[in-house]
Amino acid sequence: MSADLTWELVKNQSCFLVKRSGLQFTTEPNNLAGVNSYKYSGLANARTVGLTANPKGRGVVLTTARGFRANKIANRQRSVALTRGGPRHTAKSIVGQIATYRPDLRSAALGRATALLRAQKAVKAGPKRRSTGPRASRK
Repeated sequence: MSADLTWELVKNQSCFLVKRSGLQFTTEPNNLAGVNSYKYSGLANARTVGLTANPKGRGVVLTTARGFRANKIANRQRSVALTRGGPRHTAKSIVGQIATYRPDLRSAALGRATALLRAQKAVKAGPKRRSTGPRASRK
């Protein structure tokens, strides 16, 4: 089935659709932006890119779909865990792998990776607040 026909079938009727505040979002796998559009669709396109948090801890997992295995869903996905180095090393790896595969998804992939890595970062404890005012020094 062609990608255009698939998109026409799933764009308004899909179990992944979520409508919030008059906008239509999607929770489908391999959709980087979460927006219900043909460009980002993980169901309609033969070549898809997905980024998820690494279940083993730090880093992200880059998933790409191979278009030539459309009828074998289990063998279609190719996943690579990007755990080495910092955020810039991860970003460079993502750009390198997406550059020839789907260059139009570069900015969306970098935004998604940045958000995932920032969410995994440990929160620093700030300095303890000192009480001020007339009763601060009283015991």
